[in-house]
Amino acid sequence: MSQPPKSKEDKRIAALNSYKILDTLAETSYDDLTFVASQICDTPISLVSLVDKDRQWFKSRVGLEASETPRNIAFCTHAIEGNDVFIVEDASRDARFKANPLVNGDPNIRFYAGAPLVTKEGFGLGTLCVIDRVPRILTEKKIRALEALSRQVVALLEFRKVAAELEQALNEVKMLNDMLPMCAWCRKVRNDEGFWTKVEDYLKDKSGVTTSHGICPECVKIEKEKIRKINF
Repeated sequence: MSQPPKSKEDKRIAALNSYKILDTLAETSYDDLTFVASQICDTPISLVSLVDKDRQWFKSRVGLEASETPRNIAFCTHAIEGNDVFIVEDASRDARFKANPLVNGDPNIRFYAGAPLVTKEGFGLGTLCVIDRVPRILTEKKIRALEALSRQVVALLEFRKVAAELEQALNEVKMLNDMLPMCAWCRKVRNDEGFWTKVEDYLKDKSGVTTSHGICPECVKIEKEKIRKINF
């Protein structure tokens, strides 16, 4: 039976998982970008937030202890729906967020600006966002700077993915190089010097393993059939 087509959200989650970034350790390259975003926008909190199926997880964070929050209360869930910076100037006066526990409790969000992390395929993986505990307005220059930094986060994610794919490819090449050439007729193998030798000699030379000899049931059956044909 064919599988039902994936929804746009399923594809987005699959794209996020392909970067193998969730729940990884902190990295200076990401932390530098959140620090710069916080400095440029003059906010106490800045995050690289990745929106998973049921949570938003922070790859990097400045000014916040929590490493993740439920997705259903995440401002970033709204931000990834578009390509432009998503801005909430005063969450306590915004009908979408004024009852949000992140507004009425720690970290007491009032201002939020999230630049979506959009892949070349158009998937919003999360945001580079800045947060303040007081209402504010972000200038156009700071908005553009936040967008530029978000593109650098995406570049880091892409570099990570390419590096992982390259490592896998190299491992596959190494595995092919490590395959043991064996003669299809006599079953001798070719050693590292290019000489053909018996399998048992090769194993002994490589690892010190010694072998014993026997006959498997299939070969016993074949030999018995040969003997039967000779006798009859």
